[in-house]
Amino acid sequence: MLSALLMIDSALLIILCLLQAGKSDGISGAFTGNGGLNLFANVKERGSEKVISNLTLVLGVIFFILVIAIRIVK
Repeated sequence: MLSALLMIDSALLIILCLLQAGKSDGISGAFTGNGGLNLFANVKERGSEKVISNLTLVLGVIFFILVIAIRIVK
């Protein structure tokens, strides 16, 4: 039962991660330094981006809880 929940949670987590908008110029910007990648910039998420971000956080926490629960049960 817990394994099935873990598989569903991980599939949803992958889908939500793929739906998130990119916040950088891609891999070329990481190597060339173009675009001024600032990891500590104060960027506000709004609308659907905020919902997807919050759901990703919740599903990530549920993922770790399920992994620990499966380990304890076995």
